[in-house]
Amino acid sequence: MDIKKIMQLLPHRFPFLLVDKVVEIKPGEEITAVKNITINEPFFQGHFPIKPVFPGVLIVEALAQAAGLLAFATQNINSNEENGEIFYLVGVDKARFKRPAGPGDQLYLTVTTTVNKRGVWKFQGVAKVDGSIVANAELMCAVRDADL
Repeated sequence: MDIKKIMQLLPHRFPFLLVDKVVEIKPGEEITAVKNITINEPFFQGHFPIKPVFPGVLIVEALAQAAGLLAFATQNINSNEENGEIFYLVGVDKARFKRPAGPGDQLYLTVTTTVNKRGVWKFQGVAKVDGSIVANAELMCAVRDADL
């Protein structure tokens, strides 16, 4: 899945679109996506100027965006306006940050579906750089009407 398709599915835009491409997707099961981290990103001016570190909260957000792409693929939705619903991040549990990521790194985001009941989804997400775990978390997301 390229960036054009990702932008059809996710409502996020620069500087908050945090998935650059999808490497592999198995609807209903798992997705692997990539976030290319560059020094041009605005938060690096203050996080941290001497040693730029990609914020952990944005790693979790990138995992959530990948989870949204997996949910849309599972439901066979082709655009974020197709059914008038938005996929919201509603919970994060057991988030752990193992090592920093920064400019020049490719953040590989692997998200696996663990539960899907009545519009509430649970996922296990793992972010890696060069095969080493950077962060992991359990995510809970819900589909809601876009007008709410």
